[in-house]
Amino acid sequence: MNLLLVEDDPVLADGLTQILAQSGYAVTTATTGGYADSALRTQIYDLVVLDLGLPDLDGREVLRKLRARKSQVPVLILTARDGIDDRVNGLELGADDYMTKPFELKELEARIRALIRRTYGAYDDRLTVGSLTLDTQNRRVLADGEELALSPREYGVLEALLLQAGRVVSKDRIAQRLAVRSEELGDNAIEVYVHRLRRRLEPLGTRIRTVRGLGYLLEKSRDA
Repeated sequence: MNLLLVEDDPVLADGLTQILAQSGYAVTTATTGGYADSALRTQIYDLVVLDLGLPDLDGREVLRKLRARKSQVPVLILTARDGIDDRVNGLELGADDYMTKPFELKELEARIRALIRRTYGAYDDRLTVGSLTLDTQNRRVLADGEELALSPREYGVLEALLLQAGRVVSKDRIAQRLAVRSEELGDNAIEVYVHRLRRRLEPLGTRIRTVRGLGYLLEKSRDA
C-alpha cells in the first residue's frame, strides 16, 4: 500500500515513515504543500496523511485541489489545529478523517487501517483471489499457503492488480503505483512483467486478462 505523508516537521516525518514502513506501507514524504500537490497529480497513492500548516501551500488548499480533480483517495488530516471550526472545515473540504496532535500512534495506525478497509473492502493486510494471497505487511505472495518467489517489480504489478481485483487496471495506473517506489516502468516493461506473472499464476487458478485498449483484469480462472 502506497501512502503519502505530508508533514513539514522532519523529526515527526522520519519517525512516522519508519513506523509505517514496518507495518508494510510504502511511504513517500512531502515536506511542503507544493510538493504534495505535485506528487498527487502524478502518482497513485492509497491514502494521504495530511498536515495543514505547511510551507508555501496550506494543507487545506492541497486538499481542495485534490478533490477538485475528482480524486477519491482517502485523506486523513493530522494537525495541531484542534478547533471545532478547523475540524468542520477540513471534513467539508473532503477529508475522510481528522486527528489532532499530539496523538497516539496506535490510534493513527488503526484509523489508517479503517480508511483503507472502507476504500478496499475487508482489507486486513492480506489480499486474496482464488488460492492466491498477497501479504502486504510482509510483502510475500502465497499460493495454497506456499510462498511464491517474485521479483520486487513482479510483486508491485501483482499488488496493483490485486488491489483492484475484478476491475480493469490501466498500464498508466500500474506505472504510477510503481513510480511511488522509484520503479519507473514503460508500457513495454509492464507487458513483460504481466507476461511473467501470467505464466506463474495460471497454474494456480488465477489469470490476468487483457482488456484491449483499457488494461488488465485479475480474476479467478473459470475452471479453478
